[in-house]
Amino acid sequence: MSILIYFAILILVPIWAQMRVKSAFKKYSQVPSSSRMRGAEVARKILDDNGLYHVGVEETRGVLSDHYDPRSKTVRLSSDNYHGHSVAAAAIASHEVGHAIQDQEDYSFLRFRHALVPVANLGSNFSWIFILIGIFAQMSNMLLLGIIFMAAGVVFQLVTLPVEFNASNRAMEQVVSAGIIRNDEERETKKVLDAAALTYVAAAAVAVMELVRLVLIYTGMNNDD
Repeated sequence: MSILIYFAILILVPIWAQMRVKSAFKKYSQVPSSSRMRGAEVARKILDDNGLYHVGVEETRGVLSDHYDPRSKTVRLSSDNYHGHSVAAAAIASHEVGHAIQDQEDYSFLRFRHALVPVANLGSNFSWIFILIGIFAQMSNMLLLGIIFMAAGVVFQLVTLPVEFNASNRAMEQVVSAGIIRNDEERETKKVLDAAALTYVAAAAVAVMELVRLVLIYTGMNNDD
């Protein structure tokens, strides 16, 4: 029974976090910002205010597919946020610009996360192969190898948290100081940013829980030996 509850938590927590961010986005995408600036204009203004004239702003496909690409130095906004002039569009556009500012300032956690990308990708691709072989074949060494690979991905998830929270803090500072939102809109803007951050918190929590479970399985396997 307890194992069913555990897996239910693993499944439901990320779903709940995604529902929260979609709900917040849907609600505040219907609330126009006082400046009436489109997301693309918000991003461009904040970039220019910080001297990042070389960073581009582009429209990208998908819903909530917004991101900053450090390789091409481009802020990419989903269509709703690129063209929208809502509080949600301003919040998300400024958040992605926050990552561009981090990149410009050589923010340590962002650099660390970039360095972890190849290792995390390797871990996500191969960890479960070794884990499943280790569990079903009762080979503790294979399980340990899988745990090590998975741990790299967990570290990546944990390092992502300060990167995202810092970008959101920068976003709030920028939209307020630039006059993009009024003081009475700060609460709504923060709700959008907090909901988005919750998805990263949920992902990190689930990753840590699963890693701990596998470590306990490995310990039990060795104790049996």
